[in-house]
Amino acid sequence: MSITSEIPKTITDELGNDHPNWALVLNATLNFFDCTTGTIHTLDQNSLLQLTAHKGIPEFLIPKLTTIPIGKGMAGIAAERKKPVEMCNLQTDDSGVARPSAKDTKVEGSLAAPLLHDNTLYGTIGIAKPIPYDFSEKEISLLMQIGNLISKKMIK
Repeated sequence: MSITSEIPKTITDELGNDHPNWALVLNATLNFFDCTTGTIHTLDQNSLLQLTAHKGIPEFLIPKLTTIPIGKGMAGIAAERKKPVEMCNLQTDDSGVARPSAKDTKVEGSLAAPLLHDNTLYGTIGIAKPIPYDFSEKEISLLMQIGNLISKKMIK
C-alpha cells in the first residue's frame, strides 16, 4: 500500500479541483491528524510566506501570522530547511524555534512541514494539537505527502 493511498479521499478530491478550497484542504488535514489548529502558507514572489488558510488561530494573532519571513518561527524554519519541524510541547519550548507569540495559540504538539515538489518550495502547512504530542515518522511522512500534493496544485 502506498502512502498516497492512506491520504483521505476528502483531501485528494479537493486537490483534484482546478481551484482547490485551501480551507477545506486544511480542515480535512486537521481532521485526519486529529488536530485542532493549523495553517497553510504559500510562498510569494518576494520569498515570504503568506497566510492562505487557517483554523483555530485566535483572531488577535492573525496579523502576526499573515506574512512570515523564511527562517522565522516553525513555518519559516520548515521552509528554510525544506524539512519538517516538530515540537512535542510548544508551550514549554525554549529552543527559540517558535516565536514567543506562538504560545498564545494554546497548542502544544505541533508540526510544520514544507510544501515541496521536486525540491521546489511552495509554502508550508502546520498542524497542532491542544496536548503534548510527538508525531510519528509515518504521520510526518503523510503530512509531507499531503504537502507534495498541495504543491502540485501551486505550480504555475
